[in-house]
Order: sequence, then structure tokens, then C-alpha cells
Amino acid sequence: MTLRPFPASGRIMAYRGMTEPKKPRPTVSEIIRDKRLALMLALGFSSGLPFLLIFSTQSAWLREAGVSRTDIGLMSYVALAFTFKFLWSPVIDTCDVPILARWLGRRRGWMLLAQICVAIGLIGIAFGDPAHFLRWTIACAFFTAFAAASQDIVIDGWRIDAGPAEQQGMLAATYQLGYRLSLLCAGAGALYIADFVSWRAAYIAMAFMTLVGISACLLAPRGDDKTPAGKAGLSLASSFFEPLADFVQRYGWRLALILPLVAFYRLPDFVSGVMANPLYIDLGFSKSDIATVSKLYGVWIGMAGIFAGGFSVARLGLMPTLLIGGIAASSSHLTMAYLATAGARLDLLTAAISAENFAGGFAGTALIAYMSSLTSPLFAATQYALLSSLYALPGKIIGGLSGLMVDWFGYAKFFAAASTIGLPVAILCLAAWRMDAEKKAPG
Repeated sequence: MTLRPFPASGRIMAYRGMTEPKKPRPTVSEIIRDKRLALMLALGFSSGLPFLLIFSTQSAWLREAGVSRTDIGLMSYVALAFTFKFLWSPVIDTCDVPILARWLGRRRGWMLLAQICVAIGLIGIAFGDPAHFLRWTIACAFFTAFAAASQDIVIDGWRIDAGPAEQQGMLAATYQLGYRLSLLCAGAGALYIADFVSWRAAYIAMAFMTLVGISACLLAPRGDDKTPAGKAGLSLASSFFEPLADFVQRYGWRLALILPLVAFYRLPDFVSGVMANPLYIDLGFSKSDIATVSKLYGVWIGMAGIFAGGFSVARLGLMPTLLIGGIAASSSHLTMAYLATAGARLDLLTAAISAENFAGGFAGTALIAYMSSLTSPLFAATQYALLSSLYALPGKIIGGLSGLMVDWFGYAKFFAAASTIGLPVAILCLAAWRMDAEKKAPG
């Protein structure tokens, strides 16, 4: 593999301390007509497609095949590929895929390779027999998860390279829209096919759906053909340490503020999200009510929040949007606390899911745009992988204790307590906003 960093661009100019002319904020019409959004929609779809197929959708097949709940639970360890993807992200940032890189460039070369591997993994699962040979299914699931996590790394890197900070909001929003559409396809769509035809047909159909992302990869513009001055000698070994050193060099003591903000920003959602469905069941809502309000209606409300966040980044700016999203996402959990005390009222369930999903989508877009703005173009994939692992890890750890906290305090106090995490998040956002303003101030 050939080592070749990425080209100089507007973001690299900023990284080197050079200044660019200040551009007026784009109009709504200009935002919507951006051709990169269509590519980002397809790449978001490609990124989200494998997720349910190696988790909840696959668990339904495994249980139907008679696999024990213990073994199904252990299969969740395939998620470790997404948690620790930062370990191999430097390879994607600094190495070229033979042949493909010469044809497509580094980003798209890795993207196409990962997408082909996802398709191969899904076909492997399709032709497995979990009832009699579970090891084959496990191996294919791990292979698919590794390829999917690698795809996430390179798509995030491509998105960050595709536009400056003020455009990252809409790019992130479009990515999330594509991601959620793919979850509908890989969730409800795959289950319908499995019900009316077979599980094998369902997974083969999903493997063919990878053509959406492959087409976007081939149509995406090539933008990584030049080598930045002073970086030609970058080695693979140093690529594991230079992204960290770059963070420290550029931000210094400010990392003591930035890293806690990233780690805690979505923590209320991770903690409370685990207990949402158990609350609905315990209150007495039917599965049909939950599916209709949460899985169908709620998805579209979440998408509205995603695009509201994207427009807010473009029109209001990144830091104001980050503050609004942090406060909104945390305070929305108070609606769940009220629902827990009021009982099984469908109107309150709809209101709670509306508030949670809209605020969560808004905050998610803000955080993605913020983390993207923190990266250097020279190490975009590696640094974004590190930040995304950081923001997810505390929630996964603490979220595992959410059931215990509900047992101790009850649903109402639990969701109310989750909302209070928004107070330190708001303080961190304000401090980061001030720090950003001081950094941009002349002199």
C-alpha cells in the first residue's frame, strides 16, 4: 500500500494558520441545490444498511432458528468493531488500496472495497444455516461488522473533506436521513421479505441494496490526488500517533473542555433511550401503539429534527446550534418523566416521542458538525473515529446501568435525573462557544 496524505484545501489553509476570505452564509435555496447532498443521502443509506442486519433483524432469524437467548446476546459483541474502529482508521487515512486508489483515489478506493465486503458478508449470512452451523453465521456477522465499521470511517472522512464547517450541518443531516431510511429498509423491509419469502431471500435482497452506496461512491468527485507540502514522508507507524499529536498541538489545554463536551453531549439520550420501550410496555401501551407512534411517526419527526439542525448550522452558526441542541435534547426527557406519572395516554406518548425524536435529531446533527469541525484534513478519518468512539462509549457503559437505576428510583425520577445532565452540557457548550470566539478574534 502506498502512503499518501490528502491535498491542501480551504480547511488545510485554516489548519496551517492561514485565513480565507469570509463568505456570506448560504441561502436556503443554495443549501437545497447542493449536489453533494444527493451523494451524502446515498452514502448515509449505505452506512446504515448493515447495522440492523447484524443486530436486531438477525436476532429474529436466530431466535426463529432455535438459537438460545444466551448465544444471541453474545452475538452483540460484533458491535465492538464499531466501538474500536479508531484502531485501524489510521490505515485508511494514510494508505492507498492497490489498484483501486489509482482508479478512484484513496477515499473512494477504501469506500468501494468496504462496500463490496459488506455485500459479500451479507451474502455469506444469507447462505448460512444458524440452526445447524452457527459458527458460519457468527464469522460472517463479524466480517460484515468489520467492513461496515470501515465503511463508516471512510464515509465520515469523505464527508468532512466535502465541505467547510458551515456546510457540515446539512451534509450531516442528509447523512442521517439516508441512515434512517436504510434502517427502515433493513428492519421492516427485511422482515417483510423473510415473512413472505425466506430469510435467505431477505439477506440477498439487502446485499443488492449495497448498489446504492456503490453507485454513489463511483459518482462522487475525486478530491485526494495531490500531496500536501511537507507531508510526503508520512509513515504508517507514525500515522497512529500523529493524529493524537495534532489534536494536542492545535488545541492544547482546550482539549480539557472539548473532550468532556463530546463525551457528555449525547449522554442523556444514551442513558434514557434504553428504558424507553420498557416504560411503554409497563404503562400498558400495546405493541401496535408503540410501533405506530415510535417506529413510524417518530422516525419522521426525528428526520425533521435532523434537517432543522442542519439548517440551523448553516443559518445561525455551529456553536449556537450546538448549545440549542444540547439544552433541547436533555430537557426533552422531562416529557418522558411526565408520561411515567400520567399513565397510558396516547396523546402524551405522541407528545413525548415528538419532543424526544425532534430534539435528538437536532442535537445529533449539531454534534456531528461540531466533531467534524475539530478534525484536521490530514487525519480526518482517524480523528473523527476517535471522537465518535468517545461520544458513544460513556453512554454505552452508563446505559447498561439504566435498568438498575429505574429499579431503585422509578421511571419518573430516572428520566428527570437524565434531563439534569443538560446543565453541565450547556455550561460546556457556552465555554466552547466563548473559546471558539476568542480563537477567531483578530489579534
